[in-house]
Amino acid sequence: MAISTYVNTFGQFMLHRYGERVHKLSINAEFTCPNRDGTIGRGGCTFCNNTSFNPNGRVPGSIAQQINAGKSVIAKRTRAKKFMAYFQAYTNTYDTTEKLKYLYDLALAEPDVVGLSVGTRPDCVSSDVLDLLARYRDQGYEIWLELGLQSSFNITLEQVNRGHGFEEYNKTVHKARALNIPVCTHLMIGLPGEGGMHAHITHERVLEEGVDGLKLHPLHIVKGTQIANQWRRGEYEPWSLERYINIASELIENTPPEVVFHRLTGTASARLLLAPEWCQWKWRVINGIEHELKRRKTSQGQAWFREHTRYEKAQH
Repeated sequence: MAISTYVNTFGQFMLHRYGERVHKLSINAEFTCPNRDGTIGRGGCTFCNNTSFNPNGRVPGSIAQQINAGKSVIAKRTRAKKFMAYFQAYTNTYDTTEKLKYLYDLALAEPDVVGLSVGTRPDCVSSDVLDLLARYRDQGYEIWLELGLQSSFNITLEQVNRGHGFEEYNKTVHKARALNIPVCTHLMIGLPGEGGMHAHITHERVLEEGVDGLKLHPLHIVKGTQIANQWRRGEYEPWSLERYINIASELIENTPPEVVFHRLTGTASARLLLAPEWCQWKWRVINGIEHELKRRKTSQGQAWFREHTRYEKAQH
């Protein structure tokens, strides 16, 4: 068995769509963030250290160099011949539309790159940017807008110094979906003050607004962050692996089968990670989720289907 037996994973989604494997290649285009440069705040989110996107600490190479380096790594693991350029580090719509088009075009000009996945904040996606992404999609490129929401609770977003609320997320999602731009929403499990109930409510709210993909991340504590200081002072305790696996499995069960899971966990290098230790090992977490779903004799969408079936029956 594999996790794709139980979950509609991005890898399997792309395999069915293109008839072959398609891998994301992470790109650091040296953007910044309005929550760091003083536009709306300084210091960034309390959990954020973007060195984790470039752990060797070096200045990233050109987009072409990063894509070719990524291809070399993937070639050692799989035989993938098609790729998505994933603009990942910081806020990848935070510039003029002209500059964004220049950078996106560079990535799309590389051989075997079939599209873009653009990671950003809900409050940094203008109508012009959405129009640009829609034009790429109209040209036949695979386009995903990845929105870092983390939580639907404004009090939580304020506590982690996020700099936006759930309202900004709603507006951007509705605008993107009106242009047929697929949206992948990032949800962070285990934020300060939040438990399983909060994860379920945020998940339900995101589904209600409409979403095409999801990413689940456990909150892990890395060096150089405000939450690391809170952890050292005993003000925050990270979740156990078992607790995360349990909640992630529940969310998967309650997700419609057509929604694509781009990620089920997040990791950090041992050089940066402070806690929890299990966030070093991606496959330990994924295998744990797979085993839990198997134990429950369930898969993505089963609990969602049961709930909606009961609701429909109650209406008649």
